Amino acid sequence: MRPEDSTSGARNGDEVERRLEDMERESRERLEDWPHEDAAAGTASPGEQAGGVEPQTVADVMTREVVAVPVAASVADAARAMRDHDIGDVLALDEGLVWGIVTDRDLVVRVLAEGMDPDATTVADVCSGDLVTVRPGDDAGRAVELMRSAAVRRLPVVDDQGRPQGVVSLGDLALASDPRSALADISAAPPNT
Repeated sequence: MRPEDSTSGARNGDEVERRLEDMERESRERLEDWPHEDAAAGTASPGEQAGGVEPQTVADVMTREVVAVPVAASVADAARAMRDHDIGDVLALDEGLVWGIVTDRDLVVRVLAEGMDPDATTVADVCSGDLVTVRPGDDAGRAVELMRSAAVRRLPVVDDQGRPQGVVSLGDLALASDPRSALADISAAPPNT
């Protein structure tokens, strides 16, 4: 590769990053208005305009497959679980109850960037603190509000005892509210592993 190709690649990478940020901002803006205040007036939501069905509850939009690891597992085990299931997060369980969530970003920022040993660092050491969860019967709009207020992109879905039921992500909500949005397209695309 010639040096100018490397620079061009970096510029292209910056452009891709900027475009993804723009798409995410656009989808967040759509979700901020969902459910629409004018729904009572009979105006269709973006999902309804696109032929989708307006979700009522978290259960309508969540990912039901739960991938979890024990809190005592190494972050290397958590990373392998993410890789093996083509996902960006795993739930951390303590005696079968949701104790936390670890994302691919947590692994990069809290483990790799800090020079920690992934085989010696436990999931409990890097789990996102102040866990925010939702229940399957909660209104999907509540999930949007919680994501906005906690500045997170994923919420564990738990039953009344704290057992895992699924995960709801910003992408799940975008797909449900507007299947034609850029974020919905990215969320619905197969993984590029």
